[in-house]
Amino acid sequence: MEKENSVPELDEIVELSYLYDFYGNLLKEKHRIIFEDYVLNNLSLAEIAREYNITRQGVYDVVRRCRIRLKEYEEKLQLVRKFQETKIRLQQIEKIAEESADQQIAHAIARLAEEIYEMI
Repeated sequence: MEKENSVPELDEIVELSYLYDFYGNLLKEKHRIIFEDYVLNNLSLAEIAREYNITRQGVYDVVRRCRIRLKEYEEKLQLVRKFQETKIRLQQIEKIAEESADQQIAHAIARLAEEIYEMI
């Protein structure tokens, strides 16, 4: 599980970052810290193992369990999917507002979309 700089790995890091943003507080504190160090802070298994005086295998197991748990939360709650779909809809609304001939309505729509962005 040592890190490589491949596109699939980067895609997974982005996915795990989103999942962590939504569900990270549901993880045990020690697991959360180790997961943050590995995924968000880009530390190696060996670096984390030294920091917390555990084995590399122990770090790997924590990261793997966190990954599984975060994906399970998303499977059940779908918060990340709903968030991403909301962003897409807001982008569509903004595009429609930009194309509107009525500048006053376009400005009002854009302002509402911006307020929704801030809420999510």
